[in-house]
Amino acid sequence: MRVLVINPGSTSTKVAAYENEACLWKEGIDHSADAIGQFARVGDQYDYRIASILNVLGIKHVTLESFDAIVGRGGLLNPLVGGTYLVDGDLVRTLQNAPGGEHASNLGGIIAYHLGQKIQVPAFIVDPVAVDELEPLARLSGLPELPRISQAHALNMKAVARKVARQLGRTYRDVTLIVAHLGSGISVAPHLKGRMIDVNNANNEGPFSVERCGTLPVYQLVKLCYSGKYSEEEMLAKILKEGGMFAYLQTKDARLVEKWMNEGNSKAKLVLEGLCYQVAKEIGAMATVLAGKVDRIVLTGGLAYSEFITREISRRVSFIAPVELVPGEEEMEALALGALRVLRGEEQALLYKA
Repeated sequence: MRVLVINPGSTSTKVAAYENEACLWKEGIDHSADAIGQFARVGDQYDYRIASILNVLGIKHVTLESFDAIVGRGGLLNPLVGGTYLVDGDLVRTLQNAPGGEHASNLGGIIAYHLGQKIQVPAFIVDPVAVDELEPLARLSGLPELPRISQAHALNMKAVARKVARQLGRTYRDVTLIVAHLGSGISVAPHLKGRMIDVNNANNEGPFSVERCGTLPVYQLVKLCYSGKYSEEEMLAKILKEGGMFAYLQTKDARLVEKWMNEGNSKAKLVLEGLCYQVAKEIGAMATVLAGKVDRIVLTGGLAYSEFITREISRRVSFIAPVELVPGEEEMEALALGALRVLRGEEQALLYKA
């Protein structure tokens, strides 16, 4: 089985070809700010992005007809359960309307669908960021007007959960895990019977990250919002792009901060240890969701390459369960494997209902 994988990002498009589990090739297409900036909406980039993908296939001397399926990154859809979804006209229209907001990932399913239609093969998306498998208890926030919303790095988190389950000789549905994705945003989720039954919304809850604030003291936050110092747009930028490690140290490069720490910078050490402390605290909280019955704690994402960060977190949480490291993001492989499970009949493709 051959699968073409398409993962659009804000300034790049990743393309890969898989034959069964083997990656035949992988290519990253960079898009300049000027090229992207000419489009008013993400959806308007369709022709530009698809031309760049077809150009890569031409350079690789690969024809579309050689693929059995096309799979794209899922976009900001309405809440849905995890799994592999068949992309049909209804799903494409939803992605075009962007109910969850404008994001490059919305193009993944749209491009996959039209390429699939061209050669009459199925198109899929897998575990988009909108995956919502929260238990009813997990939705309560304390204010009825503000229910907790599930938005997390579901694609990578579920992929590494399946990988760890295989290493244990079990299936994803048979293990109980806590998975912490450590990237520009941080998601920590307990996985029970193949579902993420709780998770901190990486945009506005949980540990602070390299650029996001995470959970803030709400009373002080409200006072700051009404202080007259900042507009709504400026406050959202502070929370999502200018918070966390960046707010303290004016850099989003954790490697640089670790270097400063090793050179004796006490503030860099405090902030980096603080990030680890908050991640460990969130893992501890999620352990209570599982009543302490945890097979493994999994650390993944870009920050999991740091020996210091993983060691500091593990030091605090290893009493709960053994810690497994799966650094980086396995998004391309996860997309390919999601499509393959359906093509092989191991899973049934889901249909999105708006």
